[in-house]
Amino acid sequence: MTANITLNADRVAGTIDRNLYGHFAEHLGRCIYEGIWVGEDSPISNTNGIRNDVLEALRRLQVPVLRWPGGCFADEYHWKDGIGPRGDRKRMVNTHWGGVVENNHFGTHEFLMLCELLDCAPYINGNVGSGTVQEMAEWVEYMTFDGVSPMAELRQANGRKAPWKVPYFGVGNENWGCGGNMRPEYYADLYRQFQTYVRQYGDNKITKIACGPGGADYRWTETVMREAHAKMDAFTLHHYTVPGPSWQDKGEAIGFTEQEWFTTMERALQMDELITRHSAIMDQYDPERRIGLIVDEWGTWFNVEPGTNPGFLYQQNTVRDALVAAATLHIFQKHCKRVRMANLAQTVNVLQAVILTEGERMLLTPTYHVFEMLKVHQDAELLDVHLQSESYELEGRELPQLSVSASRSSDGRIHLSLANLHPTRSAPLKLAVRGAATEGLRLSAVELTGDAMDAHNTFDQPERVKPRAADALVLESGAVHGSVAPMSVTLVTLQS
Repeated sequence: MTANITLNADRVAGTIDRNLYGHFAEHLGRCIYEGIWVGEDSPISNTNGIRNDVLEALRRLQVPVLRWPGGCFADEYHWKDGIGPRGDRKRMVNTHWGGVVENNHFGTHEFLMLCELLDCAPYINGNVGSGTVQEMAEWVEYMTFDGVSPMAELRQANGRKAPWKVPYFGVGNENWGCGGNMRPEYYADLYRQFQTYVRQYGDNKITKIACGPGGADYRWTETVMREAHAKMDAFTLHHYTVPGPSWQDKGEAIGFTEQEWFTTMERALQMDELITRHSAIMDQYDPERRIGLIVDEWGTWFNVEPGTNPGFLYQQNTVRDALVAAATLHIFQKHCKRVRMANLAQTVNVLQAVILTEGERMLLTPTYHVFEMLKVHQDAELLDVHLQSESYELEGRELPQLSVSASRSSDGRIHLSLANLHPTRSAPLKLAVRGAATEGLRLSAVELTGDAMDAHNTFDQPERVKPRAADALVLESGAVHGSVAPMSVTLVTLQS
């Protein structure tokens, strides 16, 4: 059966916030140290301690926003330990992630320098679980106050005269779990208290972000929204794609079966239901949708790579991860009137990373390539798309075979991204464009696929999975004809 896709270019369904393509870097495993930060004395080429190969790769993604320092780490992080001369900084044990010693060489100044080098917005998570109101208030003052005060003077003494712009600040993280095992009623009261002291200094306007639920915890959303919605600008949601039978056995990152592939896609697509149901609760208290939903932790989570520290969450990244990334980004775009930001977990060497490093070597994962291909959707108009296609069926279970999203950028180009979730069956298609002139249209298309369900890049074969021209698609009489490969992500560009 041919998939029939109708793209309605005259029906704009919203604006795709660039921040849906955000990232997350926690002090976890080798994400910060070795992955991003190597220090100024490292033999690895760096800019003020930040490794240049990773820096350049992230620049190509046009990273819009970066979340830091956690994650679970955020609620045991005391920011004053990470300022001043690095040799004098307090060392601590990272109790959440591997029990390793954290030397605090990468702190507030280093993170905000990284954001400046990437030209991206910083999103900082404050410590509610083990911190104090004063500690959080002083951190905001240290970073953003341009006047005479103890924290501004301390910042200047540490080498930064002008304050930074910090547009996003999270008041705690996963406070229902690693951030303090709190009840929603208790967290709602704490949020109301802590956010009072997240001050708006000068022309720096902070989006105050409340800790939302994990997965389908609708009671958390109901309670915190009811008690604190008037005091928040955004509300978070966390959802990981875990295909294994239990949290202790999350499934393997490579060497998996088609049943495990199907389950992965099934659980990734649950994001649509989660956003729909949490949004419905938010609508009761915020019908005008002033409050943004921020999915600031999402992605695949498998068993760690054999032989690595189980607390470092290092896993290989395959074409399966690429399909999860594309389908999830499509869901965020569908819900762009409520979802204002999303942050993939995590940037380097942790979970569904876009980059892996090993000493001086670096590689780009299939997930990286999806983010690079689909970055054309950032800040674009979401266009209405109607899809009729076959389903992907396995052992009595059923999923849509295709995931589709379309947008129009400010230069008038139309971009349609497709994910074929079936690992062995191609998808013949016809794409018709209505509501726009089709004369003189030109087509270009690129696809990402693999030669096996677990095809992935290694340091010896870093380009096994990478984008290539999608030659099976052609433009005839104003419509696109052809097919997309099995287990592929395809980007179609139409321009006059």
